[in-house]
Amino acid sequence: MYKPKVAKKKLATVQQILTLAKTHPIVGIINVQNIPAPQLQRMRLQLRDNVTILMAKKSLTYLALDSLEHEKKGVSGLKAKLSGMPALVFTAQNPFRLASVLRKSRSSAPAKAGQAAPKDIWVPAGQTQFTPGPIISELASVGIKTGVEGGKLAIKQDVLVVKEGEKINQKLAGVLMKLGIQPIEIGLDMLAIYEAGVIYGKDVLDVPETKHIDDLKRAAAEAESLAIHIAYPTRDNIKKLLAKAHISAKGLAISKQLISDALLQKLVTDAEREALAIRKLIQK
Repeated sequence: MYKPKVAKKKLATVQQILTLAKTHPIVGIINVQNIPAPQLQRMRLQLRDNVTILMAKKSLTYLALDSLEHEKKGVSGLKAKLSGMPALVFTAQNPFRLASVLRKSRSSAPAKAGQAAPKDIWVPAGQTQFTPGPIISELASVGIKTGVEGGKLAIKQDVLVVKEGEKINQKLAGVLMKLGIQPIEIGLDMLAIYEAGVIYGKDVLDVPETKHIDDLKRAAAEAESLAIHIAYPTRDNIKKLLAKAHISAKGLAISKQLISDALLQKLVTDAEREALAIRKLIQK
């Protein structure tokens, strides 16, 4: 029976993936597409103490992930997350801490012709460094209206020059560069991370810490409101509950005319107010 020969180099790559996956609890997929080689090398050096990055062909990655399935249940699900120019990440770091580190390592870069806009790109209104000249027609060619203020060109209003997902043409790329607008983010794009049978997608990993903090604050406020509403005492809300109970008891005593300090105080206050009103009437 004929058995196709597999290049030793390919077998070595698969074996390397298997070894790294067995010695690291966390396996991730990142996209390194559009990252210039110098920046990619610099990022790998910055992360090398805690993270190992391995680039391999998709076919070899598929083979390795399938082979790992019996040891890391569910890890083959990472295959569905491969996109762009994927690379494998191996680490012992917490998945969310790793995603945060990668997110903070991103940097801005000028747009290149042919690239898809990662988001809506706006050119803000305001004065530029340019004096009137050929630049006026260059800006107008991409929909940017200008005027002259103090001898310098000024952009009259905010302009949406390209929508998210649309291609950036060469003319627009040149204009953005001249205006100093760098809309492209260069960084290791975390696509998914596997840990202990669970795969965390980009929608979970790419959430900034401030969002989590805001969610926690809102949850804490809602929990406190619920506890007070159902009169569930805790160390943090006991003073508010006692104050609420005091106000309710005082209101009940007054409404039912029950003899109490609260009622007597109200009766005295009302009597003083009525006496003052009568005195004013007599004086008239």
